[in-house]
Amino acid sequence: MHELSIVMSIVDLATKQAAKHHASAIEEIELDIGCISGIEMDSFEFAWKQGIKRTILENATKKVNRIEGKAKCSDCDTYFDMLQLYDSCPNCNSHLAVIISGKELKLKSLVLPD
Repeated sequence: MHELSIVMSIVDLATKQAAKHHASAIEEIELDIGCISGIEMDSFEFAWKQGIKRTILENATKKVNRIEGKAKCSDCDTYFDMLQLYDSCPNCNSHLAVIISGKELKLKSLVLPD
């Protein structure tokens, strides 16, 4: 389950950012997670509950923005939505595409107490 290692990396990054601002807690964390990032959200939620115990994120509110998959076909320049990583172009059926969005995994923001 790579979701647990992702959660632990998020905890580590949040802890380091809070320390830079001399904060001992985090009130809110906001994440951008792409729909075609390979992260299974049910597994991520389970890993989150386990991974944040006794950490600076234990009582933080978590907000997750799901970023839709979008791509541009390299053969016919058609822009299209991607539901899965290897979707083909709906115009020419090519699998050669440049992914524009949907693979994100970003810690977008942290809210620290006053």
